[in-house]
Amino acid sequence: MISKGVQHLFLSMFLTLLLTVASSADNEQQINQATAIVGATVIDGNGGPPLTDTTIVIVGKHIEAIGPASTVEVPADAAVIDGVGKFITPGFIDTNVHISLYGGGRGGPGKETAIAYWNRNDELTLEMAQMHLKYGVTTIRDSYGTYPALKKVRDMVTQGEVIGPRLLFAGNIVGWGGPYSITFSVVREQNLSLWEEQYNDAITQGSGEELMDMYPEELRVAINKYLDKGVDFIKYGGTSHFSPPLIGFSPAAQKVIVEETHKRGLVAETHATNPEGLRLTVEAGIDLIQHPEVLANREFSNDLIRQIRERKTICSMLVNTITGEAWAQHLKDKAAAEKKLAENKIEAAKPGLRRHVKREKTSAERRREQRELGLGTEMRRRNAKKLIDGGCIVTVGTDNYLGRAPEYSRESKHLWQEPGSGTIAAIEGLVELGMTPSQAIVAATKNGAMACKASDKYGTITVGKLADLLVLAGDPLANISNIRKLSVIMKEGQIIDQGKLPTKPLIFKR
Repeated sequence: MISKGVQHLFLSMFLTLLLTVASSADNEQQINQATAIVGATVIDGNGGPPLTDTTIVIVGKHIEAIGPASTVEVPADAAVIDGVGKFITPGFIDTNVHISLYGGGRGGPGKETAIAYWNRNDELTLEMAQMHLKYGVTTIRDSYGTYPALKKVRDMVTQGEVIGPRLLFAGNIVGWGGPYSITFSVVREQNLSLWEEQYNDAITQGSGEELMDMYPEELRVAINKYLDKGVDFIKYGGTSHFSPPLIGFSPAAQKVIVEETHKRGLVAETHATNPEGLRLTVEAGIDLIQHPEVLANREFSNDLIRQIRERKTICSMLVNTITGEAWAQHLKDKAAAEKKLAENKIEAAKPGLRRHVKREKTSAERRREQRELGLGTEMRRRNAKKLIDGGCIVTVGTDNYLGRAPEYSRESKHLWQEPGSGTIAAIEGLVELGMTPSQAIVAATKNGAMACKASDKYGTITVGKLADLLVLAGDPLANISNIRKLSVIMKEGQIIDQGKLPTKPLIFKR
């Protein structure tokens, strides 16, 4: 005779089995769930003419069919979205964001927030990611930030535990120290607080300034140790972060970094902000340049443009800070600076008791005037146009960052550097710089997927690829600003409720 205890055990096991089977059935149903968007105009991200009166069928995470609405069969059990009068593009990709806490140097933006919110870094990182998704950015690449939070959020999104855009991250900029270091913010190591030293280590994860002092074979070991941590790509300091930018790694050392990264099938990219520093990284075989238009206030040479074009090195351009509202603000600031300089000149020429002495301006005075007049912004805009006109592969990389929490801010942060909204401003900015709306969409989708080494998975609306789709209420080819008219956001076949993002607001509003 079976005891009551054993009977209860068998009953418990049987119920668990039933629940497991039911759960598996639900998951299978969800995986095979079909959705059809019927009668829309499709802008597929390849740069060709749009496809009118088109139906897209999505099954699970992938696109199963695309074609004329009159010929594509819609599954009987499919959820149908009326696409008549709507326009569909691939989900947007931002190839340079900073969604985690990373300090900002002594006296710089973010230190108070980093201290107060350190224990909530995971939540902040997820919130920043979700704000990108809210604006239709379905993939982001984080090129500098705190490894533990970025890895956790990436893995949670990948495993379906939380809603968010696809996230790839680099962690530290290899060869740089943390935010309280010479290479990042011209802060000497002497007299750092314990918290600042610990914060540096949390950022660098063993990939900091000490790598610049290594022999190439030592560096080969160190870079593999860092790659073993599971980062998605490597970004290294081709130059320092400050001005004047100093070249960091020798050509032999750069070759080691690029070779070891490529052995893993990953992207190697750089921050290099003067002409020779950038040239050395291109010749080392990098795949991508972050904000290439930033070139120490120097104009791109035709030879350097040619090298970048012929090697098909991707240019992740920081367009949102040199176009649109940012450019209008620059012009306003420049006019005010010119007026002030003219007034100062008149004031200096007024007769007084003292004898007048003519002298040349110092080099520091000239540089100060150039900064006040925004020479750097104007040169960056000129270089961005040269890269576009020169036929280089361009993507959108906004440098969007968290910055200060509201309680530590004296003024609002510019919308063009906020997550998501900054990406939209950058896509619009590409058109301002001379691209057609179609070319700008290609830059923000197809080229972005190239930067992720994922052209076979997403970036264009193609049968078999992941269903990262945006349904727009206006034609972006007629007016690129219609990318703001989002009707539906779909990531991997899942419709995203914009109104529920971010899911747990800390910094941003829903």
